[in-house]
Formats: sequence, C-alpha cells, structure tokens
Amino acid sequence: MTNSALPRERLYEELNRPSDQVSLARAALYIAQEDYPQLVVDDYMALLDRMADALRRQLPTDRYPLKIIQAINGYLFTELNFRGNSIAYYDPRNSFLNEVLERRVGIPITLSLVYLELAQRVGFPMVGVSMPGHFLIRPTVAEMDLLVDPFHQGEILFEQDCRNRMKQMFGDLAQLEPHHLAPISPTTFLVRMLTNLKLIYLQNRDVPKVLEAINRILLIYPEAVGEWRDRGLIYYQQGLLDQALLDLERYLYQHPNATDAFEIRRVIEQIESVRD
Repeated sequence: MTNSALPRERLYEELNRPSDQVSLARAALYIAQEDYPQLVVDDYMALLDRMADALRRQLPTDRYPLKIIQAINGYLFTELNFRGNSIAYYDPRNSFLNEVLERRVGIPITLSLVYLELAQRVGFPMVGVSMPGHFLIRPTVAEMDLLVDPFHQGEILFEQDCRNRMKQMFGDLAQLEPHHLAPISPTTFLVRMLTNLKLIYLQNRDVPKVLEAINRILLIYPEAVGEWRDRGLIYYQQGLLDQALLDLERYLYQHPNATDAFEIRRVIEQIESVRD
C-alpha cells in the first residue's frame, strides 16, 4: 500500500459517515498525513480536546451567544495568539491543520476549522460559510443573524458587511447571493481546502502536488467535473495521452455545453491524431 493510500482510505471512510457524525478535524488531518507521514491524528485530536477544556473554564456563566463568541475570541486570538498569515498567505503550511495548530497561523478556512472544533466541543455549534473569496463561520442559533471572521481575530460581521466585502474583492457588480452565506457540508468544506492547496501548488508549478490535490478532490467529490478537465490537461502536457483522453472525454460527457468545450475538443482531436 502506498504512503497516500491509507490516509485517503481513512478520509473517504470519514466522509461516508452520516453528515452530523463527520469529524472535520480528523478528515483534515488525514489530508495532512499525506505530506506528513509521521503525523499521529489522535495526538492533534487530543490537543483540540485540551484546548477546549481550557476554553471551557473561561466561558461566562451567562451563556449568551455573543459572550461565548467573545470568550472564544479572547482565548484563541489573545491568549493563544492564533492569527491570519497575511504575510505568507500562500505558504502551503497554512492549509494543513497540524501546522496551523503548531504554528498558530493559518488562512481563513483553517482558522475557521480550529474555531469550529472548539465551539463544537464547548456546546456552541457553528457552521462553515463558503463566501466567495473569504471563508467565514456562523452560529446555528436561529435568532443570531451574524457571522464570524476567524482570519481577522474573530471579527463579527453582518450581511451588509459581507455584501460590502464582495464588492471590495470583485467589483461593484458583484452580488451577494443567499447561497453564499448558507451552511456547507463537510465534503464541500474539505473540497475548498484542497482547492486552496491545488491553487498554491499551481502557482509554485509543483505538478505532482497539483495532481495529488486533484486526486483527493475527485476521491471525495467525483462530481467536480472541472477537476477531470484540469487533470486531463495536465496529463496531456505530461504526454500521458491515454489518461488525458479518459479525463477530457469524461469532462465533455458531463459538461457538453461548457464554455471551453470547443478548446477541449481540439485537445482531444490532437490526442487522437497522435494515437492514430
């Protein structure tokens, strides 16, 4: 069995549990295990438990939700000094939970994961929100229509704040849609983590790592048709024509009217002409 086979098998098994029983932290650590073969998942799960125990002792007796958020913010960002890594945002270590817990720096989605895990352990359930360009979390308490930004020290945001951020990031025509602030599934959460890694590796021109990220995305979410295309194009560039043809044909079968369908068909024709 290869070094990556066992962590991927465990990742797949974790995500095939009922959604409310999936441990995002454990799944994220299985992702990290491929890059850190000596990583012991249970050690980091125990670390999160100890952090939650320390946080629990600091919670207010009045369990009003805003006070709980303030207590989590104080513990994570003041006492432990977790922070967003704005200096080296594209350092791959920011995307691995073990590194984030050890170095206490991360990007929005991994800091959100730490926050979610602690909140869950102290009985204050929260969910991830995959807003374009910036990951956020929100309490599941029905009457609380607010969001929390762990990358910015647990800043509290409201819908209008998110609308303003969208325009800052993508221009005045950008619209905040209801689904942008809707809770996401564990699979969607992890696909976004892996997509971040994929983009970092693309930027670094680390093709083997790009392929590893794509393979893990497709393992847990085969419906990500764009990943079949991207992997097929990488295979094509590497001269792996049979593999490229399989992926690109699958992409067009699933997405025949894609905006890039003409270009992909041209690549398929080139592959077929070489193979003939």
